[in-house]
Amino acid sequence: MSKLLRIENNDGDTVGYMYFCPGCKSHHAPYIRPYKSPNGASWDFNGNEVKPTFSPSILTRVERSDGKLMVCHSFVTDGNIQYLDDCTHKLAGQTVPIPESD
Repeated sequence: MSKLLRIENNDGDTVGYMYFCPGCKSHHAPYIRPYKSPNGASWDFNGNEVKPTFSPSILTRVERSDGKLMVCHSFVTDGNIQYLDDCTHKLAGQTVPIPESD
């Protein structure tokens, strides 16, 4: 079963994928080259929706409503999320599988 949800443009082309991040408890949405996310970023993708690999790393910085900066920085390799030590959530330094998509 796929761990990803497709992101499509108005022409029906898959431009990226979304997956649930258990560290942030939210979704990340890497766009696949040659497409670019709204902030201009894009990633390479191995084409495997069951054991996805995106490169380079995925870095998300979000200012929370309480004013604190939430950082999630990870590599996604073969369907696993490897959280780097600069994450501000409790999964920093750990590797976990991407949860199944609904």
